[in-house]
Amino acid sequence: MTAPEHQHEGSVGEPSAPRFDAVLYAHPSLSPGGFVLFMAVLSMISFTTGALFAVAGAWPVMGFLTLDLALIYAAFHINYRRQRIYETLRLTEDTLVVERVRAGRRTESWEFQPYWLRVAVDDGLRHKSALILTSHGRTLEIGKFLTAGEKYDVARALDTELGRLHGRAA
Repeated sequence: MTAPEHQHEGSVGEPSAPRFDAVLYAHPSLSPGGFVLFMAVLSMISFTTGALFAVAGAWPVMGFLTLDLALIYAAFHINYRRQRIYETLRLTEDTLVVERVRAGRRTESWEFQPYWLRVAVDDGLRHKSALILTSHGRTLEIGKFLTAGEKYDVARALDTELGRLHGRAA
C-alpha cells in the first residue's frame, strides 16, 4: 500500500484538485528470487526422494512428486497473477473516485459524493475485516488484499480528510 498523498491547498479555479490520493496494492508473499530458490530446493528434495523410491522399486512415486512440483508452481503462478491488482482512491471537493485495476481485465470504477460518504472497517482489526465505503444505500468493499492494520490506516486517513472537507474537527 502506498502512503496517501494529502493536498489541503488547492488553487482557486481548480475544484478537481485531489485532496486525498492513494494507491492500494497487494504485497507479494515471496519475491521472484525467493520463489526461484524455493522451487530449486523443493525440486532437489523431490528428485532425491523420488530417486530413493525408484531404487527401492517404487518408481511411480517419481511421477507423483513431479506432479506435486507442477501443481505448486501453478499455485504460485495463479497467486502472483491475482496480486497484480491495485485500487486508486482520489478524493476531490466534488467526488471520490475508486478505480480497481486487475491484470488482463477491464478497469472498474465507482464514484461517490463525498458529503454522504461513510467509511468503516467492520470487525475492527481482525484478519477478515472489511474496509467499506457507504453512500446513498450503495456499499463498496475496497482493499480486500490489505492487512487489517492497513485497512484501518486507510479508513482513518480517508475519514480524516472527509472530515476536513465537511468542516468537521479532525
